[in-house]
Amino acid sequence: MAPKKLSCLRSLLLPLSLTLLLPQADTRSFVVDRGHDRFLLDGAPFRYVSGSLHYFRVPRVLWADRLLKMRWSGLNAIQFYVPWNYHEPQPGVYNFNGSRDLIAFLNEAALANLLVILRPGPYICAEWEMGGLPSWLLRKPEIHLRTSDPADNMTKIFTLLRKYEPHGPLVNSEYYTGWLDYWGQNHSTRSVSAVTKGLENMLKLGASVNMYMFHGGTNFGYWNGADKKGRFLPITTSYDYDAPISEAGDPTPKLFALRDVISKFQEVPLGPLPPPSPKMMLGPVTLHLVGHLLAFLDLLCPRGPIHSILPMTFEAVKQDHGFMLYRTYMTHTIFEPTPFWVPNNGVHDRAYVMVDGVFQGVVERNMRDKLFLTGKLGSKLDILVENMGRLSFGSNSSDFKGLLKPPILGQTILTQWMMFPLKIDNLVKWWFPLQLPKWPYPQAPSGPTFYSKTFPILGSVGDTFLYLPGWTKVLGQVWINGFNLGRYWTKQGPQQTLYVPRFLLFPRGALNKITLLELEDVPLQPQVQFLDKPILNSTSTLHRTHINSLSADTLSASEPMELSGH
Repeated sequence: MAPKKLSCLRSLLLPLSLTLLLPQADTRSFVVDRGHDRFLLDGAPFRYVSGSLHYFRVPRVLWADRLLKMRWSGLNAIQFYVPWNYHEPQPGVYNFNGSRDLIAFLNEAALANLLVILRPGPYICAEWEMGGLPSWLLRKPEIHLRTSDPADNMTKIFTLLRKYEPHGPLVNSEYYTGWLDYWGQNHSTRSVSAVTKGLENMLKLGASVNMYMFHGGTNFGYWNGADKKGRFLPITTSYDYDAPISEAGDPTPKLFALRDVISKFQEVPLGPLPPPSPKMMLGPVTLHLVGHLLAFLDLLCPRGPIHSILPMTFEAVKQDHGFMLYRTYMTHTIFEPTPFWVPNNGVHDRAYVMVDGVFQGVVERNMRDKLFLTGKLGSKLDILVENMGRLSFGSNSSDFKGLLKPPILGQTILTQWMMFPLKIDNLVKWWFPLQLPKWPYPQAPSGPTFYSKTFPILGSVGDTFLYLPGWTKVLGQVWINGFNLGRYWTKQGPQQTLYVPRFLLFPRGALNKITLLELEDVPLQPQVQFLDKPILNSTSTLHRTHINSLSADTLSASEPMELSGH
């Protein structure tokens, strides 16, 4: 990334987006005609029918395809956020390259003949890591986020609005076509009939509408956010959203039904819809054991550990995402199993505990279970902590990660810690392709362990979905040719497959490489498959989030949906 200094992100975005939206600003106009409750575009009555798409959840090579399908659906505009943390990873250092090239995305929207409704933030929610706010804000431990406007009574707000603006166009800026998914709950759906009925009712009233989401995309890497509804709820890797265009970019029956509704009120483009992308099946592929995570510690943290009497948070050591290893040594021998825990819900978010390299179990956020440990004087106690996504909704959600409190073993508060901020993506991308020396590891390893395998594609390359059959107690991260696909959590569900865009795969004649960091355990035969269809809803999840009849006006009592906000 080539660092680029910019004085203000917002000042950059708004003029550029308006220039693209109205390329001949001297001859074009956009007016709110409050006297007639309508918009005017270039002097003519105008109503937008828009859909949300997040460029940061879609690889750049797929932008044109998704936008073309949205335009064919009858939309005349798109709406999207700009996540601050995606473009300013460190204070004063900006990134607008590759899939972060906002101007290129705006140009693609213009080529698709779509107007743009730009929502630059700085806070966006969107079920995105920390709601779009950069985690380096939390390097100030006493910071208070999102506290400038305490008003939250919507009736009072709208009453106040109408006091000063009694007339104006009707707008629904977020009409939900589906809903998000949490790990441990069912895949959320919303029926075609409910979505189309609500849209038609609003269009009959002359309202402008934005459908959230029209294409959801994927939370690749570590970019998923989280909610807190009585307990911590991380968002799944898939952001399919049961949207009209699927996570893999394919049109669904919902898309065709919405196009039919839109065609009753305005012209829709003629011609055939671009076809679904070609799909591919492959496997099974048997993975090979590479080694225990602890064996690669020097490569994962080349600068060595940070020392502190008490454990430090991710933010305090400038570890934004992923994993950090905490290490200390037992100060006396413990013969009997002794409770180990972290007080005050001080694990954010999930901790994998090892004694002398042997996996002991998991301590996680919002869970009161304790582990029971034994060990000798000088035994090495390692705790690998996983950041599962910062809270993306709510005021002052300062969601620090790591060990927020010192762990306790029996009656002893554990001190004298070493923190190893791990650069796992660098290891997978730069070191694993090399011929590394053999590392010592147990014959039957458990706990955080790397697995890998190279494989060719003999036929044509297509989009595919990574599936881990038989991996019933697993959680981890997976990379294809060095690209971080995101988290898998087969045991929790609902998501069982990970979307693999075809552009990540090398064509016939070249070897592809899959790498997994499994955090708990693997089956006796660590095999994976590549399917031609996704599995987004497992049968093991118990909590339903099914949405049947949400209309533009009401939400039935049988629908247990809580709004997270976008």
